[in-house]
Order: sequence, then structure tokens, then C-alpha cells
Amino acid sequence: MQTTLLGIRFRNPVLAASGTFGYGIEFEKQVDLNQLGGIVVKGLSRAPIDGNPAPRLWEARAGMINSVGLQNIGARAFVTEKLPQLRKFSTPIIANVFGYAAEDYLEVVRILNDAEGLAAYELNVSCPNTKHGGLAFGADEAALSELVAGVKAISTRPVIVKLSPNVAAIEPFALASERNGADAISLVNTFISLAIDVVTRKPRIGAGYGGLSGPAIKPIALRMVHQAARAVKIPVIGLGGIATGEDAAEFMLAGASMVEAGTATFWDPSAPVRVAKELESLLPKLGVRHASELTGKLAWG
Repeated sequence: MQTTLLGIRFRNPVLAASGTFGYGIEFEKQVDLNQLGGIVVKGLSRAPIDGNPAPRLWEARAGMINSVGLQNIGARAFVTEKLPQLRKFSTPIIANVFGYAAEDYLEVVRILNDAEGLAAYELNVSCPNTKHGGLAFGADEAALSELVAGVKAISTRPVIVKLSPNVAAIEPFALASERNGADAISLVNTFISLAIDVVTRKPRIGAGYGGLSGPAIKPIALRMVHQAARAVKIPVIGLGGIATGEDAAEFMLAGASMVEAGTATFWDPSAPVRVAKELESLLPKLGVRHASELTGKLAWG
């Protein structure tokens, strides 16, 4: 199960996804953090963000809608308050980075570059580019290209680009990330969605729209991971509704080298560890000795 990706040694190929596992340290009493493949911390911005108005979460059928609004303490506070606590664990820590202008991302990376204890960066490109009409970086090929190239120019660590699924075709954005220096891509982020309370006639989420995640999105996420993995030569990290070892195996067969478990931690905080153990026990039944042998082995056509 041990996996080496981007020069980083992971205990297993299952990571705790960003946005669902806090800064990681909050789960110290519920989960042995040293058993995790890795932790992708919640998104970090250049300044603290309070997030969106409540309600922020709604349990949908086979999933969850959220609009937390990327609440976080800011990159500087993360470096001084959270990262020192995380350094006592052997688990690789990946910092998720976001912003509303390219300079926001660059400033966060500059802050994190000087910090010890991080293995890589994951860029959340689903944020609106407020300086250029509000279209999300991940839905604007030119803006995405400029952002990835800019971050790579200053980054001292591998850069993973977390792609938005809210596009007509995923391949151009996967290729744009690769062309501009991304070391890997991860996908998918949440799908823009809406839930309505018919009694109040209002959205069930305070901000109106939210992001749909969980098992409900898995078939679409699998399709997009497969399409992206066929388009690029860099590694792909798959996520979107992974709750079991079999789910993880599906994403790896579709082309993922590693996976992230996210929404499942809301009902089972130890989900990433459990998924890894289930995947390991599944390997003999699948006729392989190492999880990496599954990657891209989907019998297609």
C-alpha cells in the first residue's frame, strides 16, 4: 500500500480531503493520524475568512450540500498555530490554497514556502476570479494557465491543481494545468447545486447555492477522472463520493494514482483509514499485490 508520488512517500494511497478534515489536528482524538496516507488541510487564504451565513450544510439524498464559504484562520495563523502541532506526526501534510485573484494564491504560497512540515500544495481553482469578471479560475482556461504558471514559478514544493467539475469538458483544463507545470491534478471538487424548502420557499443553504459532494456524485466524478487521466501524463488524484475500499479501487482503475476521502468523514471520522484497510484487503481478490497495479487498468472498449 505504500505509495510514492511527486517524490513524497505516503503510507497508503488514501488521503483525507480538504474541507472535510479541518486542519487535521482536530481529529487527533478520533483517529490515529499516523495511519492516514496524508492530510489535505482545509483551504488557506492570505487573510482570515469568516465564511458564509448559516445554514451551511444540508444532507441531500446520498450526499451533502455545503456552502461554508472557505472559512479559515489564514495562512500565517496556520503556520504559527496549526502546523507546529501537525509536525509531530509522520503523515504528509498538503496545504490547500485558494484566492480570489492570482496574487492571493501567490501570497499564500510565499507564506507557506518558508514553513517546515508541508509536503505539497493543492490549488483550489473553483474560486471566482474577482479581478476578471468573477468566472472561476477552473472554468477559464487562460486564467487557469496563468495561475498555475505563476504558482509554479515561486513554489518550493510540488503543486497539485484541484479541478472544478462545473465545466463542459474536463480535458482542456487538465491539459492546461499540465502544460503550465502542474505536478499532478486532483478532481473533482463539488458540483454547484440547490436545495429548496417548499414550506418557506427559501434555499436550504444560507448562501443560496452550495456544493454537492458524497456518494451521489461518484459516477460523474469517476467519468471525469477517467477522461482527465486519459488526457494527461501527470498523476491524477481522484475524489468524489469515496466511502469504501471498493470506491477507491474504482477510481484507481479509472486512472487515479491516489484518492481522497472527504464527505464520508462526516459520518465516520476514521473513513480515510478504513477505506485504506478495505482497499488493502481487496487487493488479493483483484489479483494484484500492490495498489499501484490498479491505476489505469480499466478494461475500456
